[in-house]
Amino acid sequence: MRTLKLSRIGALLCALALAPCVVAGPLDNISKQEAGSGLKAALETGSAAAVAKLGAENGFLNNDKVKIGLPGILEQARPLLKMTGRGQQLDDLVLAMNRAAESAVLLAKPLLINAVKSMSVSDAKNILTGGETSVTDFFKEKTAAPLAVKFLPMVKSVTDRSGLTAKYNATMGQVAKAGLVPQEQATVENYVTQRALDGLYLMIGEEEKAIRRDPLAYGSQIIGKVFGSLK
Repeated sequence: MRTLKLSRIGALLCALALAPCVVAGPLDNISKQEAGSGLKAALETGSAAAVAKLGAENGFLNNDKVKIGLPGILEQARPLLKMTGRGQQLDDLVLAMNRAAESAVLLAKPLLINAVKSMSVSDAKNILTGGETSVTDFFKEKTAAPLAVKFLPMVKSVTDRSGLTAKYNATMGQVAKAGLVPQEQATVENYVTQRALDGLYLMIGEEEKAIRRDPLAYGSQIIGKVFGSLK
């Protein structure tokens, strides 16, 4: 079974001119153009679906896989803070963080599409020969740094509305300097930005696995033809 799968990957690599065309079989009718189009269609479809799901109202908040909870040290202090009448403020902060992530993730679509358009021969080979998260790995490599830059101001504009944000940032800024908390938790906006990125790539991974399981379900003939050939 593994040998058969490898031969199918070899045929796709051949179609993309990434390997010598020595693999014969039913995939010979997949052209270089079709193989490239199939990969790009799958990448665009998966990333767009992930953004649409997360960018909807409660896309983060109602999804336990990506819901953003309080930063660790604040979660630990929750019982004490509730006793001092801060329970509602904590709930408001959780809501604000997840709303911020939902707003920010919509900014990802243009960068994700640009990453697909600029896909290199090496990228295509890594996706075809990689594991079930090779698409997700591709997007992380190409978009994580620029998306963090785009997300941060959007996240900050939303989280700053919470009464606890300024107090948390003032306290954690000093604690982080002492190395007592991870740098990403030094401010609410940094924490939410990282969690929003984690959630985005996790959901792209979910979409990738779904495409690999049932490519025809995505309504694209070329995705079905190319990714169906990898089964």
